[in-house]
Amino acid sequence: MQRRQTWLGKENILLAVITLFWFAQYVYIPFQTPYLTAIGISAGLIGTVVGAYGFTQLLLRLPVGVMADIIGKHKVFVFLGVALASAASLIRIIAPDGMGFLAANLVGGAASAMWISYMVLFSEYFSPEEQQKATSRAIMACNLGICLAFVFGTFLYEKTSMAFLCGASAIAGILGMLITLFLIKDVQRPQEDSLKRGNVRTILSVCCNRRLLLFSALALIQQGIQMSTAMSFTTNVLKELGASDGLIGGASVFYMISAVLSAQFASSKFCGRRGARFYIPLIFLLTGLYCVLVPVVGNTYVIFLLQAFPGMSTGILLSYLTSEGMAEVPKEKKSTAMGFFQAVYAIGLTVFPALVGGLIGLGGNITGFCFLAATALFGALISLLYYKRHRE
Repeated sequence: MQRRQTWLGKENILLAVITLFWFAQYVYIPFQTPYLTAIGISAGLIGTVVGAYGFTQLLLRLPVGVMADIIGKHKVFVFLGVALASAASLIRIIAPDGMGFLAANLVGGAASAMWISYMVLFSEYFSPEEQQKATSRAIMACNLGICLAFVFGTFLYEKTSMAFLCGASAIAGILGMLITLFLIKDVQRPQEDSLKRGNVRTILSVCCNRRLLLFSALALIQQGIQMSTAMSFTTNVLKELGASDGLIGGASVFYMISAVLSAQFASSKFCGRRGARFYIPLIFLLTGLYCVLVPVVGNTYVIFLLQAFPGMSTGILLSYLTSEGMAEVPKEKKSTAMGFFQAVYAIGLTVFPALVGGLIGLGGNITGFCFLAATALFGALISLLYYKRHRE
């Protein structure tokens, strides 16, 4: 009890850093694809720019996880995350073209690779029985930061510019760096010395856990769909239908409000009554329905309301996929497991937008979104089969 009371203020400090970090990472996102389209960048290259954000995550997340488990210094990685987020937006200001955004998204992806330490450090503030609650609270702070970013961008983008939004991102990152200095020092775990004496192969053995592998693959699908729809090409669909920048930003804000509320719901006892076996297949099915409807409804206000579905995916589905994937992981290997989990879903962040951009270029929005609908239905089927075989 004393330990929890001592950390209570630090828990809130880390939540503030998480909020600022994701604000810095996403304040420009609703307008990135329309902006690049307006300056003459092709759909295929836009997909590559969006996918670059996931590429460096794919490369770095597992090594970062291993290093975090070995040295046990999560505060360093938290600080590095907000610093890189700020640097990425400075690059966008200096080089506001396709190649500049490509380079910035690579740096931004490196920043997001540090998310491992945010999650693991925050989870250490909670008991083993409260890990689902901890995961949902961290994701809720993440979604809150993105929501605030979208609100900020919606009200100011039309009146200012992309450079202004990137400047706000850089400032948020700098504030996050300053607040990180007040975080509690990393707790020395009993296992830390043995890990230092052990080899990397021993630490990496956790990546062979079948449950971790399965839910990492499902998270790959979830994140790939999110990045290809609500974070990118859904905004293009709205733009093609004549939506204003204000409406596009408003749709993104509504999406993130849904995500924040859904993450809060995921941490509740009411949600826990049915649990992962109910909500994971259900949200995958709703995501598939979303992907079918967005390119065909032809009404900007209907698409606006449909943004509640990816909000539930970000808030409920990702929370459960994360906690389910980490359920069998020993504490001393948690950073490595989280790094593996996030590296796998970074494949979705990288591959899906580039692939969907290519499909849209070849066959239009319906072709790209139908591919995403099929992958969502596949995720629902796999999760249903898993829980049918593993009845509690």
